[in-house]
Amino acid sequence: MLKIEELVHAFIYSQCDFEKEIVLTNHFQADWEADILIVDAEGFSHEIEIKLSKSDFKNDFKKSYTNFSTGEKFLKHDKISCGDYVCNAFSFLLPMGLVDHALIPEHCGIIEFYHNVDSWDTEFYTIRKPKKVHEDSYWTLNDKDLFIRKIALNLLYRKMEIKGKHEELIFKNPFDIKKLK
Repeated sequence: MLKIEELVHAFIYSQCDFEKEIVLTNHFQADWEADILIVDAEGFSHEIEIKLSKSDFKNDFKKSYTNFSTGEKFLKHDKISCGDYVCNAFSFLLPMGLVDHALIPEHCGIIEFYHNVDSWDTEFYTIRKPKKVHEDSYWTLNDKDLFIRKIALNLLYRKMEIKGKHEELIFKNPFDIKKLK
């Protein structure tokens, strides 16, 4: 069975242009995590949400968040569809035939994949391009310096996490929260 990490790897290496795009995986975007976030040279941003089961797909439409300053609750896809969202576009990445396309809101792009278990090849098909929900650049809505610092911290965290798994560290890993009481 194809693991989500293998699917992400296959997608970004076959569909993304690393010379022209910033590509992040498991990036916290506003109040939720983007499975894949792509920001192009002009600042156009596209979030891709991976769903491998019907129940996981349905649950995405139940996600609600509370505005800290007003206390107002809103649903994730209501926020996206009205353009009150940091990304310019949103798509679902799904196994072929998992969800009837009519169940996917019009603002969402649809990317389906087929994974051949014999050859281990994964093919991607853009069924519907996402609608642009607003024209603002990602960098107009996000502090670019803070974004770079956050990426650097995440890289350091992952490096320390991997290093700690493969060799004994001679200093205390400040990112190891398991040992904190």
